[in-house]
Amino acid sequence: MSVDTRSDSARVPPEQSGAIIELVDVHKRFGQQVVLDGVNLRLYPGQTTVVIGESGMGKSVLIKHIVGLLRPDRGHVHYKGERIDSLTDRRLARIRKDFGFLFQLSALFDSLTAGQNVAFPLTERTGKSPAEIKRVVREKLRMVGLADVADKMPAALSGGQKKRVALARAIALDPSVILYDEPTTGLDPVRADVINELILKLKRGLSVTSVVVTHDMASVYKVADRVIMLHQGRFIFDGSCEQIRRCQDERVRRFIEGRADEEDLKSLQEG
Repeated sequence: MSVDTRSDSARVPPEQSGAIIELVDVHKRFGQQVVLDGVNLRLYPGQTTVVIGESGMGKSVLIKHIVGLLRPDRGHVHYKGERIDSLTDRRLARIRKDFGFLFQLSALFDSLTAGQNVAFPLTERTGKSPAEIKRVVREKLRMVGLADVADKMPAALSGGQKKRVALARAIALDPSVILYDEPTTGLDPVRADVINELILKLKRGLSVTSVVVTHDMASVYKVADRVIMLHQGRFIFDGSCEQIRRCQDERVRRFIEGRADEEDLKSLQEG
């Protein structure tokens, strides 16, 4: 299913209303490189939307706009009906409490234990007592299947465990939205599937809205309610997993099948 990036209003079913997140004509460039070229997107409560696309196509830039880590050169970003791209940093901090962000490389503090990492947003952003924070840390680590690692340093954890501790930290404040930036990168297929199962578990258990950026098509097919593909700053596909399997757009097919295009192959021959 190809899409018209100028507006998605015609593609929103009448029964679906009240988008929790909306991007309106969002443009972003770095120097001469156009990364987002008039993106329109509505995300709905409780859905898991997976963003796919080749490296360097702006997927991470897109989700950073959603949480206000980047601001558009032109266009608007709304959360629960409130425009957030023009907020001051102080007011934006209030909005960010509703968001959990799992970074691609986990981004744990090496000098803190796993438990202290999970406790960090609670200590910084809430008035909870040390006893209450300790209780929440235990609960969140238990949710990701790591109840026994609170006292371990990140260096003592495997890659998959680090991702899960980072996910426990991301949900410490009981967010309404979780943003996952390449959550299975660097993991073997078994550990990657553990992360996929956690994404599904958190959707069911916390009723969160999820946005997942990934290259992993096994993950896409397992967790996605909706798949969108970003290519050269615009969406070229927006639909279900079943629809993307049937999509005949050559750019989409190359990506989901993992095929190099003729230009890539030609450059290898010339080299």
